Amino acid sequence: MKTKKVALITGASTGIGKEFAHIHAEKGGDLIIVARSKDKLEVLKKELETKYPIKVMVIAKDLSHPTAPKEIYDEVTKAGIEVDYLINNAGFGGVGKFHEREWKQDLQMINLNIVALTALTRLFLPDFVKRNRGSILNVSSTASFMPGPLQAVYFATKAYVTFFSNAIAEELHDTNITVTNLMPGATETEFGKISGMDKTSMFEKTAGARGVAEDGYNGMIKGKLDVVSGLTFGQKMMMAMIPFTPKKMILKQIRQMQEVK
Repeated sequence: MKTKKVALITGASTGIGKEFAHIHAEKGGDLIIVARSKDKLEVLKKELETKYPIKVMVIAKDLSHPTAPKEIYDEVTKAGIEVDYLINNAGFGGVGKFHEREWKQDLQMINLNIVALTALTRLFLPDFVKRNRGSILNVSSTASFMPGPLQAVYFATKAYVTFFSNAIAEELHDTNITVTNLMPGATETEFGKISGMDKTSMFEKTAGARGVAEDGYNGMIKGKLDVVSGLTFGQKMMMAMIPFTPKKMILKQIRQMQEVK
């Protein structure tokens, strides 16, 4: 009987995903780390295996490719590894008017943020159900609370993640399997630079990736439904007011916050 918990983490080479890997390794768990950059993953593997008595499996895949989730699942199954924690962290965004942005980029965003996350969940969940144990942590965003002018597709993908996660959590109510939805605010990662969000007022105050990862990981262990992390007091107040604010006003505020300075 195995004693170590195995966590599969996507988007593990940087940011919140990398912090998830560190947290799980600190607790003595084995890892399967997934990202596009094999070099970054190998560096992380060496670092974690040197520091902790654990094993790290590296899978370099671009999850925006439709075949990647099944290839990952097959590779893990072939290695005879049982996954205890599935952490769907990989995702990206991008700023700009929908009709002006490159469709190829937005399609990749949908494939990564929605399709890959859903496919990996569908592939691994039947094994969890068969064993009647396991936890899923899906990284959404506080963006899922509202529509996002100038990030129309990104906000919509995160709304999908939140509703999908909550729905299957209830479907599994009579099992020992939990599904946790992590909703970070603006976080200090490469995401801001890659998406262009670092040039907007929304990213003036960012939370540390480690703190956000800890909140999400601990929430997963406790079986929480939703975890909101990394918000300033002002941002918390704004979130609390959303249900009571006219939608046109919210849309205008979000647009202004996301306009590049």
